[in-house]
Amino acid sequence: MHTCFIARGTVLPSMRRARIGIAALALLAACGDDPAVPSVAQARAQGNGTTATVDGYVTVAPGAFESAMGDPGFALQDYSGGIYVKITSRLTFPLGSRVRVTGTLAEQAKFRILSAEQASVQQLSGSRTVIPEDVTTGGVGEATEGKLVRVTGRVTKTFFDDSPYGYKLYVNDGSGEVQIFVHLFPGVPTSTLRALTTAQTIQVTGLSAQYESTYEVAPRQAADIVVR
Repeated sequence: MHTCFIARGTVLPSMRRARIGIAALALLAACGDDPAVPSVAQARAQGNGTTATVDGYVTVAPGAFESAMGDPGFALQDYSGGIYVKITSRLTFPLGSRVRVTGTLAEQAKFRILSAEQASVQQLSGSRTVIPEDVTTGGVGEATEGKLVRVTGRVTKTFFDDSPYGYKLYVNDGSGEVQIFVHLFPGVPTSTLRALTTAQTIQVTGLSAQYESTYEVAPRQAADIVVR
């Protein structure tokens, strides 16, 4: 259902749930829609302990967040939103892979997750590069959680070593401060992060996440952190 290129919010003329014309069905088929699989946003809205199936494109590669999440999971996203998939088995598929997962909805330190087993993860054909959503630093919150976002701001609090989980720093574009949490992924640019000063501006692409009451942006690779 997530290979569709119809603009979000587009209404197809004369389409009703009970009566979908042949042309509309053909269009949905061409888009890869699967009415049996809910959107990620619909799945996220269900209660903890609910079994849900989602279908989306990988935005965080398996194992990138293991240092703090405690598992080699990954994140995926469709047109409606994203979610982190917690799994104990180490899988191998790259960013942009299309994956379908069935699991149990839960929270880890108030962060919405889908807990799954390896057998319930299916890599589908097709791939897509998910474009990060540009948001203000103050706009990172519940509405963006699980999505791939990009923020740009001045460093307000410099490097803090939170090993063995990762590193922290804070940025603000004038709309509010947000934490940047850097997991210990392969190739993490520790020296670059240590050298940052409060006079510098950085751009960070990453998963919009949450730890307890703190919202954060978590980069996935060294290229996600750009010093301006």
